[in-house]
Amino acid sequence: MAPKVYFTDFCTGTSETLPQKLARLIFAAGIDQIDFKDKFVAIKIHFGELGNMAHLRSGYARVLVDIIKDLGGKPFLTDCNTLYVGSRKNALDHIETAYLNGFTPYSTGAHVIIADGLKGTDEVAVPVDGGQYVKEALIGRAIMDADIVISLNHFKGHEEAGFGGALKNLGMGSGSRAGKKDMHDACRPVVDRDKCVACGACHNICAHDAPNLVDGAMFVDWNKCYGCGRCLDVCPVKAITASNHDAALYLNYKIAEYAKAVVDGRPNFHISLVRDVSPYCDCHAENDVPIVPDVGMFASFDPVALDLACAEAVNAQTIMPGSKLDKANRPDLDNLTGSFPHTSWRSQISHAKKIGLGEDCYELITI
Repeated sequence: MAPKVYFTDFCTGTSETLPQKLARLIFAAGIDQIDFKDKFVAIKIHFGELGNMAHLRSGYARVLVDIIKDLGGKPFLTDCNTLYVGSRKNALDHIETAYLNGFTPYSTGAHVIIADGLKGTDEVAVPVDGGQYVKEALIGRAIMDADIVISLNHFKGHEEAGFGGALKNLGMGSGSRAGKKDMHDACRPVVDRDKCVACGACHNICAHDAPNLVDGAMFVDWNKCYGCGRCLDVCPVKAITASNHDAALYLNYKIAEYAKAVVDGRPNFHISLVRDVSPYCDCHAENDVPIVPDVGMFASFDPVALDLACAEAVNAQTIMPGSKLDKANRPDLDNLTGSFPHTSWRSQISHAKKIGLGEDCYELITI
């Protein structure tokens, strides 16, 4: 039997607010089937980089927090530190960013805990049952200490994975700094010296001082590089590429295996909001014009089916004029691939199914 994915749009009237509609969706999808009584509940969320205006508003988190508290649980909001230059690379800056973006305990009703600690080193090595590329996933300790995991996802595009949804929020987002390095291992870049204009954009975006000018062109020192891929995206002349042509595939395979490590053996539930569908991850300080109109809210016990439902919903939309997708002008590709043709979002879905994380089919129930 196909997993059930519940859906509702963002339309509301005078009789129901959007938070109330989200709560109705969450209950319809069966969150109250979970025993929350006196359980610690990790709400895995992305707080958004400072300057990013596409990340989820804190009011959505408040809805979920209130539901969990009413069901007897002890919720906290959580994410892990990042590898790159930005406002979330250590716990102090990360918490400050969460607060500045609206995720204070007063607005959400829950505390923020950065799962991998002050410097991103507080991790647990978690065996991946059936893992082909990851034997032990390095997960933020606070996430693994929780009794229940709920993912609250902003579904959007992504410049390497193809899209960011439940699997990426759980997999990449729950990885410690070392875990993120592990997932990005195949993405180490090389520079085409004939194309390079020595502008320094790659050096400026790197948190590890890996790209530097050598004999008139940039050179990436792999001894310093963490493989995050940010330099590939900022290069204005596309002189930087991944050394492994299958880098996007391996990234998605590892994201799926990390996500499985996070949810295996304990109750989990997943909610995705498909709105402000930026071509880029919320890790960017910029977010750009949404590639498609807002779609709606989805919820399911199956993160794979949920991601597939969201992806197919995005691909069914008309393209937003003036967006990166519109400018790319690739009618031969679907909406998630059109902005970044080198990506392969379906590989994340297929591999997640292969390792037993969920199903690549669903029954859509509209409420």
